[in-house]
Amino acid sequence: MSDPARPYADPVPGGAPALPALPPVPSRTTPSTALIVLTALGFTLVGFLALAVTAYLFFGLGPVAFVISGVLALIPLAVVITAITLIDRWEPEPRPALLFAFLWGAAASVAAALVVDVGVQIFLELAAGGPATTDVLASVIQAPLVEEGAKGLGVLLLFWAFRKQFDGPVDGLVYGATIAAGFAFTENILYFASALADGGIASLGITFGLRGIMAPFAHVMFTACTGVAIGFAARSRNVWAGIGIVIAGWLLAVGLHAFWNGSTYLVDGLGGFFLLYVVVQVPLFAVAIVLVVQLRKAETRTTAARLAEYAAAGWYAPDEVQFLSTGSGRRAALRWASTLPGGRRAMKAFIRDSTRLAFTRQRIVTGRGGVAPLDDERALLGAVTADRVALASARGVAL
Repeated sequence: MSDPARPYADPVPGGAPALPALPPVPSRTTPSTALIVLTALGFTLVGFLALAVTAYLFFGLGPVAFVISGVLALIPLAVVITAITLIDRWEPEPRPALLFAFLWGAAASVAAALVVDVGVQIFLELAAGGPATTDVLASVIQAPLVEEGAKGLGVLLLFWAFRKQFDGPVDGLVYGATIAAGFAFTENILYFASALADGGIASLGITFGLRGIMAPFAHVMFTACTGVAIGFAARSRNVWAGIGIVIAGWLLAVGLHAFWNGSTYLVDGLGGFFLLYVVVQVPLFAVAIVLVVQLRKAETRTTAARLAEYAAAGWYAPDEVQFLSTGSGRRAALRWASTLPGGRRAMKAFIRDSTRLAFTRQRIVTGRGGVAPLDDERALLGAVTADRVALASARGVAL
């Protein structure tokens, strides 16, 4: 590297090999009318359900309890959303999709759980013969099936609507975790308000400690299983194998949820809960962290492998592939670009479009031809070329 101030070749013509002729970009580059209409209907639905759930909580819990519980529920939500954002840094998902995911979890999934709960509770009270039996069945069987079913449906809807950006297990994890974060936020408001009403500040403090501090990622771990499974299924060429993967992931989510809820019936008091938490829940969380790290590493390997193919064709310099494929390289590139007027924005666009290009290439390699990857590839190659022009302009280089 001739210039120690720049740890890579400039991502502009002159620093990179000569580019071949740009393939023609298809004329249809805007979303279809049907997709726009369905997206609007989807947001209208979750928006209406969000208002309905908010009204239910406000009037059912009372204004004071609602506000106190809502503020407390924001704390674990902030922790979870921060973690999801860190996981999603490599290839960020569309913000509208993440907003829909959160609203689906906080409103649609909760509404489904509440509606089913009313019907099931009435049925079990009449058929099972007592509230004790009803509580166990509702907690260990009904809640995992209904809640993970509703949350999993949200991930499937997002896969259908944003399938061009839904490239693998990390995307599924991010969507599933965001839906779970929304669900846990609303559920925490209910639990915190109930604790406040039943036992005052002391009970609220204990409940907040158990749910908000010790277990903010519980729902995230459950629904992430479904999301990751859908992400792996998205890469499968066999439809039936993909369906089997999704079902297996959902069953794992239901099983973990049922085990988490059922464990409270296996121990006595807070002492037993803490023992179970240390022996079982902490190792499960550690395993989940290891899996997330490995999935993120797989994303970087995919980026490097696919961009290397474009480098061989002359679209990138080898040094560009290197910095685009590592977190440290990207940070160094952004630091350098920040010294140029408008350079940071252009570099961020170059990194973003290059990463999308790599995963679009991955779709081509894995045979997901039904999602029009060739058209997407042409459009992204055009975007990468435009990013180079913007970087050249920031450096005062004429093309």
